[in-house]
Amino acid sequence: MSVLVDADTKLVVQGITGHQGTVHTRQMRQFGTSVVAGSTPGKGGTSVEGVPVFDSVEEAVRATSANASCIFVPAPYAKDAFVEAVDAGIRLAVIVTEHIPFHDMLTMYYYGRANGTRIIGPNCPGIAAPGVAKIGIIPNVILKPGRVGVISRSGTLTYEIVNGISEHGLGESTCIGLGGDPVIGTDFLDALPLFERDEQTDLLVLVGEIGGTAEEDAAETIRRHFSKPVVAYIAGRSAPPGKRMGHAGAIIARGKGTAESKIAALRAVGAEVARFPYEIPALVERMLAERGRR
Repeated sequence: MSVLVDADTKLVVQGITGHQGTVHTRQMRQFGTSVVAGSTPGKGGTSVEGVPVFDSVEEAVRATSANASCIFVPAPYAKDAFVEAVDAGIRLAVIVTEHIPFHDMLTMYYYGRANGTRIIGPNCPGIAAPGVAKIGIIPNVILKPGRVGVISRSGTLTYEIVNGISEHGLGESTCIGLGGDPVIGTDFLDALPLFERDEQTDLLVLVGEIGGTAEEDAAETIRRHFSKPVVAYIAGRSAPPGKRMGHAGAIIARGKGTAESKIAALRAVGAEVARFPYEIPALVERMLAERGRR
């Protein structure tokens, strides 16, 4: 079992004929993902990496029964691409595109919710379940099948931490890069119940950063509804007060959103919080051993 993707995932890549779409289609196929179609208006009838290209997502779904999408469409057109996917019946959309206008993403968020389509992203590396499927751009070489779940607001920290877990002889059940924009389709509160129900996940690594209250809110959900051990890391401990950080969602206000407040909230509910990313694999190994799962 895995989270959100499985052996029945059939992927259409929107924007497959662009450079990023082509490169990552190749990588997703090498990972084992069933990439059944691509879509680019005006490019129907061609193929990319052996994948047939259609003029629209509707045509792709009708021909291949695709049920998930990976969107590489440039930001000015991402909203239209997403709406097209939802209208075609896609129920999982990973939006890699960055710089999507705030109001466009608000529209996309509520349109997806109203029609039963889950969004991962935007501005995210996507989702990967080693040995099952990958949608997005998480590097293949860092992933290894295992029983550690990972959810993260930071793409590059996801890569570093997952690589450390794999090199430590452990492995991952499912990794989700949530994205760092102010409005994202799936957040910690959405992801935690998925990992709680996942029989393949014995422990969860939660990677947060300064700004917003997502980690404090996650801590409350962990306290009330999450039974598995949690190892956490909060980026930005050394950020100077008032410093603007890279992610648009990294905004500190009214005493919340600081590294200290997030760390305190997570420790209060029993999570082990690493000071540095390289400490995470050893913490994971110790907590699994304590529960007889290593």
